[in-house]
Amino acid sequence: MKVLVMLVVAFGTTTIPASAEVVSVEELWSHLFTNGPIVWQAPTEHLPKSFWIYRRNLPRIFPAWVITNAIVLGSFQQKGFPQPSTNTTCILAEPPCECMDVCNFFINPNEASMGFVSPNYKDGSPNGLPGDDEIAKRAWGYAPQLGLDPKQMVQESFFTHSFNTDKAGNETTNFVCGRGVFLSRQLDGVAFFSAENTGDEAEGFSMEFGGYGQIRAFNFRWSNLGRYESQPTASHEQVIQCLKSHKAIVLPNPDEQDYFTRLKTLAKAKKLTITKITPYYGEGVFGEVPTNNVPCIFVTPLAELEAVADYGTSNAALRLLSPLLSSEVKRLLKGK
Repeated sequence: MKVLVMLVVAFGTTTIPASAEVVSVEELWSHLFTNGPIVWQAPTEHLPKSFWIYRRNLPRIFPAWVITNAIVLGSFQQKGFPQPSTNTTCILAEPPCECMDVCNFFINPNEASMGFVSPNYKDGSPNGLPGDDEIAKRAWGYAPQLGLDPKQMVQESFFTHSFNTDKAGNETTNFVCGRGVFLSRQLDGVAFFSAENTGDEAEGFSMEFGGYGQIRAFNFRWSNLGRYESQPTASHEQVIQCLKSHKAIVLPNPDEQDYFTRLKTLAKAKKLTITKITPYYGEGVFGEVPTNNVPCIFVTPLAELEAVADYGTSNAALRLLSPLLSSEVKRLLKGK
């Protein structure tokens, strides 16, 4: 999806197409399916009876050896080695890249994150791109060097980056210059949710390689976490109640251009069948948008639902996000 508007609506970043003029949670909820019956056919035996809510201990001061390894991994030694601190660090290449307004190397202790983007990111070559096996092997190998525990990670998705023009400036639709993988962090065997294959804004490790295996970018977020409290899992009846009460969010499809039109179309469906439920963890509280750039303190579970909307003469598959804790359902419905 071409993302020009980023909206934090529930744990991480949900992407809305550029055509969207409205970004409040309430207006997103207002178009959800309500017309016909909601049928539950999703197995739930894999869900535990309760989930832990975790608290993030922020800021995270990264140790010197992690910072040093990250700098070396990005071949950025000529810029020096930042000292461990609570300060946000942004290092730019010299001269700064005219085509990108980013930090080539950054440390954000308030979000427990660190990352690197090659100064030559937009000059990537499609030649010699590594395959999935090599990408995964190298990413898993680098993870411990950055202080990440492979035992707490799962391989979530591969991704591809391309541009609309090649290195000569000619228009193209197939100039693939980078491929990568997202290794999601897990809590109690449950991965973190991300709306993007790159793992954007999720706890875990994302790494991208370019032509002939050159490291183009990497990014990781790894908070110090402590268990806060355990809460009962919502029943499927409670989840259905959330759907009927407009307390769930339809996820955009890849490359979707008219998200809100699809939401309005869903309201005309004669039946909605839930076929699968997958638990995830994510930062924040479902349905509450952080303000003033204040980091989310809590990490809580949510559910991704796979469903089929039946229009009578045709069907359409969709994915939704809903709360997963019974207490979250009660909070959302109380404020209806």
